[in-house]
Amino acid sequence: MAKPAPEISDYERARQEKIAKNQALLQQLQLDAAQTGLGPKKKSTKPTSTTASKKRKRETEIKKEDGPRRTSARLQGIIADSEVARQKEELDTTAFHEEQKAKRQRVSADIDLADALVTGQNWNRAGNWLSAVGPAQPGERTFSAHDVKDTGEKELREVRARMSKLALWEGAEPNRIKITPERIYSLGFHPTSDKALVFAGDKLGNLGLFDASQTSPEKVKQEADDADEDGDVDDEIEPAISTFKLHTRTISALHFPSHDPTALLTASYDSSIRKLDLTTSKAIELYAPSDRSADTPISGVEISRSDPNLLHFTTLEGVFGLHDLRTKPHETVELLYLSDKKIGGMSLHPAYPHLLATASLDRTLKIWDLRKITGKGDARAPHLVAEHESRLSVSHAAFNGAGQIATASYDDTVKIHSLPSEVWDFKPSSPYSMTPEEIKPTTVVPHNNQTGRWVTILRAQWQLQPQDGIQKFVIGNMNRFVDIYDAWAVGWGGHHGGSGCGDVSSYQ
Repeated sequence: MAKPAPEISDYERARQEKIAKNQALLQQLQLDAAQTGLGPKKKSTKPTSTTASKKRKRETEIKKEDGPRRTSARLQGIIADSEVARQKEELDTTAFHEEQKAKRQRVSADIDLADALVTGQNWNRAGNWLSAVGPAQPGERTFSAHDVKDTGEKELREVRARMSKLALWEGAEPNRIKITPERIYSLGFHPTSDKALVFAGDKLGNLGLFDASQTSPEKVKQEADDADEDGDVDDEIEPAISTFKLHTRTISALHFPSHDPTALLTASYDSSIRKLDLTTSKAIELYAPSDRSADTPISGVEISRSDPNLLHFTTLEGVFGLHDLRTKPHETVELLYLSDKKIGGMSLHPAYPHLLATASLDRTLKIWDLRKITGKGDARAPHLVAEHESRLSVSHAAFNGAGQIATASYDDTVKIHSLPSEVWDFKPSSPYSMTPEEIKPTTVVPHNNQTGRWVTILRAQWQLQPQDGIQKFVIGNMNRFVDIYDAWAVGWGGHHGGSGCGDVSSYQ
């Protein structure tokens, strides 16, 4: 016997009637929209050729995807918003940051140039090395043809005329000669006279090599004509550029030790100093902090001429360091705080290496005597014998063979300083003086040093061993020229030197 249907309450009956009324109204609205053309169109179930092509392209791109793919926590049995999921996310984040940190950490092991090659092919120890040449653009010369003509002294006029005819190397277009991937921060000639070798360090720690004695196309053609050889000669040679990754950050300074012609020292913002042996193609670490995560960017490096085992360096933290090369790379003889702000450049006197010149962001050039170091802790420092304060920061300081110092500063000057008599009269046994001698420049050369953010600072570089005995230095200018200055017809007068500096010429 069937059970009687349960009795529907008045509330339930009213609810069902309201639902039926709403459904009828919705159907009527859909019919009206379809008649007026406002309703949704029926999608085609057959894929078009374009859709199928895009789908195949997406599948191909997915197949070609490199690197690790995202994994599903659900498929791994990890419940969302659980403690396990949270721990997994923390582990992934930590691993990512450790990977990024490892990329910036310096390498302490020896580096073989064959393994550090960034650009170039078929590198070998006897290959040609090419250098970067800046783009040649029309600009304003420091000395024009009119200035050369108005030069009163005959010999000086001839030198200026000859130097003004210098031009860029015509072996290849400048834009094809790119020695380093990034902006160059340090540049130097190897001191050998047998071959013109140029080295350059860039912003990311790459070292570029250049053989400037490479034969130009004009010389090749001339030799072919003299030998009556047939065949075409290319108008340009193929630059054989080689670049090596020696540091993880900017190579700020290069130094060629006077006692070792086969070595090149590189200082970097990754807190390390390396020695590249040109005969074995090995770059070994000479100095680095014991803590690999330490951030003490090095701004200058030099080895004493009197002691080949004593390494000198400065940092952007205002520290001057002395390191014995016979000890481990992280062991330091002295760490001396010479400035509250960064030291941008340093130089040792060639004949008296106990004299140190530093250029700092605190607007000073300072001369220190390393024979007398006094004080304790952070107050320990060498004896300050002389200083000069500029209107703006001093970017670089360099000694020449006669003992003069050239500085470049942001007050748009290049200054030549001669050491005062107090420097030579000072003895290590003398009482310590708290008032260093204020030195004034013997010559001030107006020069635009406003390099800005995207141009490497301009540094005056002396000729190390001038054959004519006249001291000269070169410096770039913002008009894309190179200026050459010398102490024309001025006797340097032994230790103290003379005064005056004449501009020889500028060439682009």
